Amino acid sequence: MSKEEVLMTDLTARAVTLVAQGGLASAELSESHRHWAEANGFNGQSGRLLALPADDGDVAGYLFGIGAEADRQPLIVGAAAAQLAPGRYRLAGQIDDPTLAALAFRLGGYRFTRYRKLDDAPELELPENADAAEVDRLVEAAFIARDLINTPANDLGPDALEEYARAQAARDDMQVRVTRGDDLVGAGFPMIHAVGRAAGQAPRLIDLTWGSEDAPKVTLVGKGVTFDTGGLDIKPAAGMVLMKKDMGGAANVLGLAHAIVRAKLNVRLRVLLPVVENAISANAFRPSDILMSRKGITVEIGNTDAEGRLILADALALACEEDPALVIDMATLTGAARAALGPDLPPLYTGDDTLAAALMAAGTPHGDPLWHMPLWTPYEAMLASKVADINNAGAGGFAGSVTAALFLRRFVEKPENWVHLDIYGWSPDAKPGRSAGGTDQGIRAVYQVLKQRYA
Repeated sequence: MSKEEVLMTDLTARAVTLVAQGGLASAELSESHRHWAEANGFNGQSGRLLALPADDGDVAGYLFGIGAEADRQPLIVGAAAAQLAPGRYRLAGQIDDPTLAALAFRLGGYRFTRYRKLDDAPELELPENADAAEVDRLVEAAFIARDLINTPANDLGPDALEEYARAQAARDDMQVRVTRGDDLVGAGFPMIHAVGRAAGQAPRLIDLTWGSEDAPKVTLVGKGVTFDTGGLDIKPAAGMVLMKKDMGGAANVLGLAHAIVRAKLNVRLRVLLPVVENAISANAFRPSDILMSRKGITVEIGNTDAEGRLILADALALACEEDPALVIDMATLTGAARAALGPDLPPLYTGDDTLAAALMAAGTPHGDPLWHMPLWTPYEAMLASKVADINNAGAGGFAGSVTAALFLRRFVEKPENWVHLDIYGWSPDAKPGRSAGGTDQGIRAVYQVLKQRYA
């Protein structure tokens, strides 16, 4: 950056100086500002923002604490954006990774404004050596997921989700094919049809493709239940209140697909979104029904509230028919995953331990943690049925996330080429880089591994 550019930046943006825990003495500050920080007890505490006074009574800039290196949160700079008023800012001080710092700041500035007016997000002038294109595509990917999840079902039913997918496909030059309503039965997707047939808007399978036919095939599958009543095994009110987020898998897959396309990764990308509303009507599927699946496996319905795995099963069977190099599904699938690992740490299942380790290693430093869980084959006994090949709900109430993953594995040809992420898609409280509400999970972890393999 030239001296002229530096001067122009200084005139248009307030500095946010990043200070590590205990690092105030080494920060580049005027003597008066150092005394001000000391008088206010500021010494780089994680997440603390301190305004620095100007001679005219205005704000000269800010100090922001990023905490100690040993326990520093990857997206900590996002907490600064969440606290700052609208305006233009630049980062200074201890910037460990310019691209990650810029990404965190912009993620922290997220606002969901569809239904109410909020203050504008603070704007950021990218720090030197930050990868602007990388920041843009990962921010856009996260915001796609957040905006979709935050939109309630009255404005984001199956029709609207399809409309959004078509619009994104047009922007990203993807091909679109949709199988809808009763056509699902003839096309070989009987379980998608059964789960969604009771709703006012027809169930459907959205199939998006992009990339060269001769590139390695990567297929993403996202659970798209736009609202989940639980079906005839109806949820209580407390269990239904967040069910607008039950399409969080589809939302995150669309965000991830956008990042892959914009990065121009060397893949032939396919995105499969089974989209339904799990509603109640005279033709709703019932407990004890036996459904035929695309793969030919018969499924006894032990619980209509275990519907997500049914629609995913048909989509996964389709995904595997062209023998892709990698199949990744994302789904807000089980409450058991939250009971085991909480809302911030999605379970990761795969038949490839090396791939699991790579995903965890990629996710943690990008504020997108995942945790490898076992596909414990002995638990398949919990899915036994006396009248069909398998039951959709595990008996006994134990290991619900594991048994859901084992159910899906039955519909996958090569478990070593398959990844299942049981995401929550919701942040109960605001955290650095994440506002409360619908959130992205798994996007950056998967993207980084795909970039390592296919850039």
